[in-house]
Amino acid sequence: GVQDQLKGVQQLQATRSAFAAILADGSVVTWGDPDFGGDSSRVQHQLKNVQQISGTVGAFAAILADGSVVTWGDPNRGGDSSAVQHQLKNVQQISGTVGAFAAILA
Repeated sequence: GVQDQLKGVQQLQATRSAFAAILADGSVVTWGDPDFGGDSSRVQHQLKNVQQISGTVGAFAAILADGSVVTWGDPNRGGDSSAVQHQLKNVQQISGTVGAFAAILA
């Protein structure tokens, strides 16, 4: 189960009904309600060298070492960043409100 994967946790972030943990190797483990970001399987292959995770009520955003961003969870709560993906380069920090994310670029 999830418990066995939670070794060397560097950061923990929550939505309303899910959690995401960054591990020491830069990978991410998620659990909880899939509708609130608990299922990251769709983007799991992208979640490498993760530096920071932010959450809204229903979605997560992860900054990778190369400054790009991966989002998952409720698309109405920031989980779908495809419309702005081309702008999400050299991201320094991400902050989440109830239903949206803001990114600070370099």
